[in-house]
Amino acid sequence: MTKRTIEQILDELRKGRRPLLADKTAESDASRYDCPRCKDQGGYLIRQNGLEVWTMCSCMAERKVKRLLGASEITPTFRQLGFKEFCIEGKPHAIKDAFECAKEYVADYEQIKDARKNSIGLLGQPGSGKTHLLTAAANELMRTRHVPVIYFPFVEGFTDLKNDFDLLEAKLNRMKQADVLFIDDLFKPVNGKPRATDWQLEQMYSVLNYRYLNHKPILLSSELTIETLVRVDEALGTRIYEMCSDYLVIIKGAAYELNHRLEGVR
Repeated sequence: MTKRTIEQILDELRKGRRPLLADKTAESDASRYDCPRCKDQGGYLIRQNGLEVWTMCSCMAERKVKRLLGASEITPTFRQLGFKEFCIEGKPHAIKDAFECAKEYVADYEQIKDARKNSIGLLGQPGSGKTHLLTAAANELMRTRHVPVIYFPFVEGFTDLKNDFDLLEAKLNRMKQADVLFIDDLFKPVNGKPRATDWQLEQMYSVLNYRYLNHKPILLSSELTIETLVRVDEALGTRIYEMCSDYLVIIKGAAYELNHRLEGVR
């Protein structure tokens, strides 16, 4: 490759060409680029006050969101869930409260993220939309505030960890360090009894205590109330309560009223 002057390199950048690829034949079809505007360079040169200024392209924010969503471990289907897809018309007050609480949490996130009470908990009746609302909150944080979120479904997550102990330490460290940790269906009951082995309690305490001490937010759903969480493990339950107490909704009532899967059944 022959040497180029700075002016030649700048000229190539103006044309949207990568200097290191400048000797290669450019394809005329702009559709080969994800972003035709910057030709996947992440930015482009514009002239301001007689100077050439490198300007970041808007596609960089879109790429960051894609990376955050991909790294979150939220499934592609659930990445589409938002607040607008959650219907509250005709629903009981408890579900409306949960909806408003989740939206309020996202709106307040920047102001509370470093505080002691910086987390949200939606607890109680299965099928009431807790996972949908917290997923919507997680998606909103990633899409509009570029906040990294890690999703951990309690049952499936611990099954995966038990099947691959080599990944245990790395996974737990990632859960500790994430900007926001979304724990779904904590201690999900089996035959009415909370699912909480000594090993699971040990790992969850390790993660949540680290986040508690370092003021790192959690998004938490569980079929258990605070009282039951405290009975399962007092140290864990009280930490969860303290972290979530400003954004906490406990959904109680008749299953046919609160479980959307039983709509029309009475």
